[in-house]
Amino acid sequence: MNRRMILYMPMQIIKVQALVMLLPAAISFFYREPCAWSFVICAAAALAFAFLAGWLIHPENKTIYAKEGFVIVALTWVLMSILGAVPFVLSGEIPRFVDALFETVSGFTTTGASILRDVERMSRGLLFWRSLTHWLGGMGILVFFMAIVNISDRPIHIMRAEMPGPIVGKLAPKARETAKILYMIYIALTLLEIIFLKVGGMSLFDASVHAMATAGTGGFGIKNDSVAGYSPYLQWVITVFMLLFGINFNIYFLLLMRNFRAVRSSGELWAYGGIFISATAVIALNLRGIYHSTSELIRQSAFQVSSVMTTTGFSTADFDRWPGLSKAVLLFLMLIGACAGSTAGGLKISRVLILLKAIHREFTKMLHPRSVTVLRLEGKTLDEDVISNTLTYFVIYCIITGGCFLLICLDKFNLETAVSATVACFNNIGPAFGAAGPAQNYAAFSDFSKLVLSAAMLLGRLEIFPLLLALSPVTWIKK
Repeated sequence: MNRRMILYMPMQIIKVQALVMLLPAAISFFYREPCAWSFVICAAAALAFAFLAGWLIHPENKTIYAKEGFVIVALTWVLMSILGAVPFVLSGEIPRFVDALFETVSGFTTTGASILRDVERMSRGLLFWRSLTHWLGGMGILVFFMAIVNISDRPIHIMRAEMPGPIVGKLAPKARETAKILYMIYIALTLLEIIFLKVGGMSLFDASVHAMATAGTGGFGIKNDSVAGYSPYLQWVITVFMLLFGINFNIYFLLLMRNFRAVRSSGELWAYGGIFISATAVIALNLRGIYHSTSELIRQSAFQVSSVMTTTGFSTADFDRWPGLSKAVLLFLMLIGACAGSTAGGLKISRVLILLKAIHREFTKMLHPRSVTVLRLEGKTLDEDVISNTLTYFVIYCIITGGCFLLICLDKFNLETAVSATVACFNNIGPAFGAAGPAQNYAAFSDFSKLVLSAAMLLGRLEIFPLLLALSPVTWIKK
């Protein structure tokens, strides 16, 4: 194992994070907010430490393999979350470190769960930082670094460890070129949303923070009512862009390459659209009589379905007060999530499709023991390793969900709150039901529960394996 590279890489990312902190510092200076110095002090200390540590452990061999890739990703995300919490504490706006860590982990993992009871009292610099953590975490912190710096001889192992989904491929011959393509698409869509929001009357600041939160499918709002107070036009813009960022980014690359046949034949894309339309229709029918007009009924249904399905977490209504069927549909969407290769969390539709195909194959084998069935997804034959990985992931997913739920139950919340909070954090959604509903927050949870949910958010965003492998003694045994 290349231990020096494991320690060296996070230090390089910390340097980038420190420089990025100067953006919210500049926002704070512009609005003459005292929290600006919190970012400056934190950035300066982080840069000094990272340069010194990087100089001391500079590796001669920069080659990394799968093992190093998993550990580097896990360690980097933990260190960045800890560092990202410091400005909240230094500014005094979130004085308790556990609360600040929860807020920062929620930001980087694009969960959007918050402990803030009155977000409108926050300074603009810190509001910008919250949304910026969404944007950086959405596509991947190390993928962002890969797009601007040549970090190692085999960066594909880092991309595979950080990018969401059961299969991570390259859009270009080199992994670094793939990272550049992904971020070019990501930036273009973010800027496009800012333009549409500005056209609807949002200020540049509001448009920017909402676009970053939408792009990362995070959902940190800057209003106590999330986006409920904005116009129907702005709510529809956010609805559409939440759906767009929930699509596999490979689809956008195929569109740029004018490979429309591959786009049309994407089973995951068709399933994604079908689930959204079906869920919206069911909820709209279930909510008849609650809203005054058909247009409002459809808008509220579509917004909440889009937000929960893409694990964004914005809200325009307190869906915790909706009928049981509507809440059940939303809970189902929390579990599924959106497409692999997007910025969304959850199981991912591609994994669900693989699981369904694997179940169908087992049934076929029971009826026809000698039959040989080849599973295909997106027009490609699925390797047995991918199928095995998906089944393993699902089993561990269920075990971790159950374990976190039992630990959260120590807080003596009701069953609805404990279950939904666990699912919402592990699947990087944010708002849940009960005491963690869209009109509530996570401030009432104990420090222990906040740490458990922070770990769940990291496990969910990194898709379990990097953190578990980093903590496993087997990973560190020399072979």
